[in-house]
Amino acid sequence: MSKMTRMKWFWPLALLFLSACTQREPHTLTVFAASSLTDAFGEISAEFEAAHPETRIVLNFAGSQALRSQIAFGAEADVFAAADFKQMDALVDAGLVSAEAVTPFLTNQLVLITPPDNPANITALGDLAGEGVTIVMAAPDVPAGAYTLATLNALATDPSQPQAVLANVVSEELNVRQVLAKVALGEADAGFVYASDVVAAGAGAVNIISLPVPSELRPAYPIAVLDNASSAESAAEFVAFVLSEAGQTILRKWGFDEPPRASAP
Repeated sequence: MSKMTRMKWFWPLALLFLSACTQREPHTLTVFAASSLTDAFGEISAEFEAAHPETRIVLNFAGSQALRSQIAFGAEADVFAAADFKQMDALVDAGLVSAEAVTPFLTNQLVLITPPDNPANITALGDLAGEGVTIVMAAPDVPAGAYTLATLNALATDPSQPQAVLANVVSEELNVRQVLAKVALGEADAGFVYASDVVAAGAGAVNIISLPVPSELRPAYPIAVLDNASSAESAAEFVAFVLSEAGQTILRKWGFDEPPRASAP
């Protein structure tokens, strides 16, 4: 092979090698989010990755209390989006999240659901106290469970009603999506979930009964970059996207409402 021929092959190969060396591998951004955010954050993450090809997002969905516990015990996460402030505040108290980094980014609405055929003929909250009615709800330490208890007390028509309703609870779930699944499958006569979960389930999956929940009891979700985030800059960009009009439009599409005007206590 002549010197000229060797040079002809050398430069394209050299350029290809240099290009491969300078091309950066995408870095991973780990987002822990409440199970009720599954569909919305799936879409938000896809949009974010499209605009930031250097970032690959890994999503971990579960009940907020489970996620908070995982983080407290050392699980690596960059962003935490919780379904209530209690779980976020626990991480602030533990020194894992700066209080200044916590921002409310949406509100939700608790609703009562039944199977599509509504076999127990539930039409109002009071019907849940009837004999033989079976109810499924999120466990009390799960945000949806805590909101359910607060709602029962706030809307009770007499002091004994909340206890009568709770006496008919046959199962307490670790997250709100499990409540939705059991009711949709007809494994209970009624359950309490977020309005956003009903949107995610699709038309006709369950029967919906709206509840006149006071605005101060509406779930407010906070989001924050963790203090030990492996890529604080990318994590902050992700949070900014969630708070942007594009991110909020996606959240509204999945049944969420705008964030509260003031931070929840």
